[in-house]
Parts: sequence; structure tokens; C-alpha cells
Amino acid sequence: MAGTNSMQKTVRDMVLSLAVIVLVAGVVWLLNTQEDGDPDLKRVDYRVDLLTARRAAPYPVAAPVGLPEEWKPTSVRYRGADGDAWHLGYHAPDGEYVAVEQSTGKRAVFIRSKTQGAEKTDVTQQIDGETWTRYDGDHYDALVLEGTDGSTTLVTGTGSFGQLTKMAEAL
Repeated sequence: MAGTNSMQKTVRDMVLSLAVIVLVAGVVWLLNTQEDGDPDLKRVDYRVDLLTARRAAPYPVAAPVGLPEEWKPTSVRYRGADGDAWHLGYHAPDGEYVAVEQSTGKRAVFIRSKTQGAEKTDVTQQIDGETWTRYDGDHYDALVLEGTDGSTTLVTGTGSFGQLTKMAEAL
């Protein structure tokens, strides 16, 4: 009967080892679990960047006016050496991303880059007397305004066309 006792001891040890492993895995899982909420993105103050870009850019630099407080500006930059590129990114009220992009760089390259490869559609819409063209993409959609001064303005991001239109109307 000595063999049976050692067999029971081995099974008991395996069960105890498995229980310890499950317990440790559970603790690790609990420590790594995060809330399913929006990330705490900091609101940026872009006023100085906007004034600087408006002085430097050869086109009218666009920034929204009158958007509700729930639209949170999260990123801004102007790169004069890179086609006078202006960027103003927003976190929309529903958590989507919407950005204003402008440049005097090569239009096709700029649009492809900022929309992550979205394709031009035949759909246009009038916003404040200007004709904007819709671009559909796998990642980003966009509204594109081709300026007569050689500049291109995009309102792009993961937001719906309704949100993109709201941003374009505020420019």
C-alpha cells in the first residue's frame, strides 16, 4: 500500500500546484485590467501655434470657431519646411479622432498620407460656399478642399462624415 499513498501525494501536489498557478494568473490579470473608458487626453492650447502658423503660412490657416467644449484639441503643429503643413487634432465627443490638415505640398501625396490611403469619391458637398470632396478609407475618411492658392485643406479622421462636416463648418 505504500505505492498508493505516494500516488495520492503526487496527485495532491499537482492539484495544489495548479491552484497556485491559477491564483497567481488571476492576480496578474486583475493588476493588468484597465477600465474601458476614454483615455485621459490632455487638452492643448493651440492659440500661440495658430498665430505663428497664420503669420508664416502662404494660405489662410484654418482653425475651428464655436465648437462645443466637448471637442477637445489634443495635438497641434506647424512645419514650414514640410510644405507649410498645419495640423490640429481633436478628440470628438464620442471618442473619435478628427483633424484639420493643411499644406501647400504635392496634393495627391499629402491627401494619401493624411487620410492613410483613402480614395476620392464622386460625392461633393457645399460647406460655406466651398465645394468639399469626400474621400472614403479603411482607416480615415476625409473632406478635402482644394484651394485656388495651391493649398489643400483636409478634415479627416475616424469620425463620421457628420462629424467631419461639423468640423469643416466651424473652420
